[in-house]
Amino acid sequence: MSSLRFLAPALLALTFGAAPAASAQSFSDSQRGEIEQIVKRYLLAHPEVLEEVSTELGKRQAATEALKHESAVTENADAIFNSQRGVTLGNKNGDVTFVEFFDYNCGYCKRAMIDMLELLKSDQKLKVVLKEFPVLGQSSVEAAQVAVAARMQDPTGKKYLDFHQKLLGGRGQADKSRALAAAKEAGFDIAKIEKDMTSPEVRATLEENFKLAESMGMNGTPSYVIGKQVVVGAVGLENLKEKINTARCGKASC
Repeated sequence: MSSLRFLAPALLALTFGAAPAASAQSFSDSQRGEIEQIVKRYLLAHPEVLEEVSTELGKRQAATEALKHESAVTENADAIFNSQRGVTLGNKNGDVTFVEFFDYNCGYCKRAMIDMLELLKSDQKLKVVLKEFPVLGQSSVEAAQVAVAARMQDPTGKKYLDFHQKLLGGRGQADKSRALAAAKEAGFDIAKIEKDMTSPEVRATLEENFKLAESMGMNGTPSYVIGKQVVVGAVGLENLKEKINTARCGKASC
């Protein structure tokens, strides 16, 4: 690796056109050609270096993203964790808040719902917040509008959770019709839901959720905020437990 360290300034200069002190500008054409050949021969002889560089780059990018996420969570903490426009389940005074952004037409969200329900059941100190994030088209928006209108009727979240499971766990595309059917089965006032679907509160809820997701770089579902961590994708139950433990005690296993 020592040889590569000596070559690094020259390689950077050749690649980016800038380097400290003895910059690329001081190299003649023949010198540049010689340096390129030395670097090429070294990398061909030691291709594992490229893997090491790629791994290190990935670590640095992940660390940078984590810092951006943490900053975004801190700036928007009240809206993320305590907004009255989210559905709150579990221990409302829990020591860790688990926030899930979801779409009713997201296949991965169906699997993620099972993980969320297991966490609710097994972790009595966990606060769960659900936020509609309809990114998969107009039918998803319609389903989310019904869901928010249902939340407006149910401050406890108990009937909403029943509705949530029926709609997200069902087959076929989730749209207004299927969402209303799920709401009726869960015992909601359907006439009121149809009236509230176009209300300013429903619109404000979805706008708030999209704004929060954008601030944290979320572009798909499911996505989570757990403590100060932003997690994108259906990462699985054990991974979610580790994230919760990290938020709770600073390590993957408390």
